[in-house]
Amino acid sequence: MQKIEATQPAAKSADLVAGNIEQLKALFPELITEGADGVAVNVDVLKALVGDQTATDAEEKYGLNWHGKRRARQLALTPSNGTLRPHPEESVEWGSTRNVMIEGDNLEVLKLLQKSYANKVKLIYIDPPYNTGKDFVYPDNFQDNIKNYLELTGQAEGGKKISSNTDASGRFHTDWLSMMYPRLKLARGLLRDNGVIFISVDEREYSSLRLICCDIFGEENIVGTIVWKNATDNNPTNVATEHEYLLVVAKKKDEIDSEWKSSISDVKDVLIQIGETLSKKYKDQALRDAYDEWFREHKAELWPLDRYKYIDEGGVYTGSQSVHNPGREGYRYDVIHPGTKLPCKQPLMGYRFPKQTMDELLAARRILFGEDHSKIIELKVYASEFKEKLSSLLELDGRLGAYDLKEDFPKEGKVFTNPKPVRLYEAFLPFLLKDSGDLVVDFFAGSGATAKAVWKLNAKDSVERKFVLVQLPEPLNESDKDQKAAVQLCDALGAPRNLAEITKERLRRAGKNIQLSVPSPTLDFGFRVFKLDYSNIRAWDPAPVDLERSLFDHQDSIVVGRSEDDVLYELLIKLGLDLCVPITQRVVAGKKLHSVGGGVLIACLSTTIAAGDIEPLAQGIINFHKEVAPSGDTTCVFRDSAFADDVAKTNLAAILAQNGIQTVRSL
Repeated sequence: MQKIEATQPAAKSADLVAGNIEQLKALFPELITEGADGVAVNVDVLKALVGDQTATDAEEKYGLNWHGKRRARQLALTPSNGTLRPHPEESVEWGSTRNVMIEGDNLEVLKLLQKSYANKVKLIYIDPPYNTGKDFVYPDNFQDNIKNYLELTGQAEGGKKISSNTDASGRFHTDWLSMMYPRLKLARGLLRDNGVIFISVDEREYSSLRLICCDIFGEENIVGTIVWKNATDNNPTNVATEHEYLLVVAKKKDEIDSEWKSSISDVKDVLIQIGETLSKKYKDQALRDAYDEWFREHKAELWPLDRYKYIDEGGVYTGSQSVHNPGREGYRYDVIHPGTKLPCKQPLMGYRFPKQTMDELLAARRILFGEDHSKIIELKVYASEFKEKLSSLLELDGRLGAYDLKEDFPKEGKVFTNPKPVRLYEAFLPFLLKDSGDLVVDFFAGSGATAKAVWKLNAKDSVERKFVLVQLPEPLNESDKDQKAAVQLCDALGAPRNLAEITKERLRRAGKNIQLSVPSPTLDFGFRVFKLDYSNIRAWDPAPVDLERSLFDHQDSIVVGRSEDDVLYELLIKLGLDLCVPITQRVVAGKKLHSVGGGVLIACLSTTIAAGDIEPLAQGIINFHKEVAPSGDTTCVFRDSAFADDVAKTNLAAILAQNGIQTVRSL
């Protein structure tokens, strides 16, 4: 029986260096650069990727360079010595949910997810710090990033404090670049070949971010940039800043081009054909009723055009297009309701069109009125006008995020600053997430808007998409007026004062609210909570002054105070199993057995296994193995210190091997 030591690869996250050597161009586009004679291999980058210590900081070649880039690359390649500890008491529907919320430093978490989620993620969306000079940029530690994380977040003593990245620091852009590079490097490994990452950013770091992505993903995989006009003006210069960016990058752009177009084109063609057939008879009530019934039955299949449910002489159309001005003050004039003959209610920021354009739309019957003048008018848009590609310009009031947040925190005040609106996600989710099981990752989770958007989408079309969120438990400051409401909420919940607690509470409330509005017993509105911590497997750390005591204490290699579930989920991570994989349990000879993933892993983590337990325990495992009938090989794991002696351990391994369970390990 082989014992898994803390220093062995099986006890650590994926070692990316070993894989880098095999397919340089396919897996590591950053190796390819421009030299004096054209395309060349960046030898310094190659040295760093294979762990060659002779690599230098002098990378005088085309591309984005900064002091610390080599170290940032190495950070992504350094295996994590952490684990993710389960917290069912903070979760919702732990036993059945397929969604995950992780509290911890996203660099370490991304490393830990490499085995379990490599090439499985369809979409990553992140909203990282914009480097405004006021927000927090995480200072990674090359030597011991878990200790660094615990000290910075107040979970361990060490005197380190979180501070903002000010432009007076002398490393303003360098610190931000060094934070983003290893995280994006690891994120690429999670994406499927047809996966895409969307990154929110503003003009401060947009140019640098694009160059980083060219370095990591390859310039040929830059899909494009969406300019989001969102009515913010936070620029003290004479140029009013009223937009942000969404940088869109694919793992393999060729894999997504046809996929984006084909499914949406098919839906669009169906609706156009129906519109052409029925437009001349659209006043026939029986025909309209038949169409309405058909639409209800096929609504899920028609998404993202599932709002195009009306018919007139122009074909199938929707009335969900807003006429309000998403920027600053728009046009002001009266639009008279045809029934009441009174002016209709105006949008908050006025109309987006000048009066002449509005008159033309009215004449063309492109304006939809409510039952009376108390409703804001809407613009009629036909299915034939639906754009099959993402537009590079998105007009959406950024303040809608605050309204979304208020739905879940109606009395608590402003518990989060500048949350992203759910409608932002609705602008791009339809292009990628169409199938049950499609996985979304957000490792700067913030207000949890990504989860809410996924849930709302699932509620619309009954497709079970999943998410994994990661949020740093950034401490909240009671003296900061922008964080006061969040501090009060944490106190009311009896929770630690940190941002991750706000994220988790937002998920609990949003899931409940959506479930109440669209009751469905089959939809998943739960999530599992995990928290980053040191590995459950103790590393050898002897005390020179008392080596005998150190040897005695190290007889049990499991960290004191860790539960069976803590150890079990670390095994899942190390073996590359999904954090929501089904687990069944059974008690045999007084010992609890865990069968994971249909018998891929069978674990017995009891603290004592006496000589008399060996035969009944082995037979129970053999019977359990036969019942679950795994499709592949089974790994069986025990706690090394539990065995009475080496003879008992050897006998158990031999019995299991004779019955087809060859891979037996101990911790």
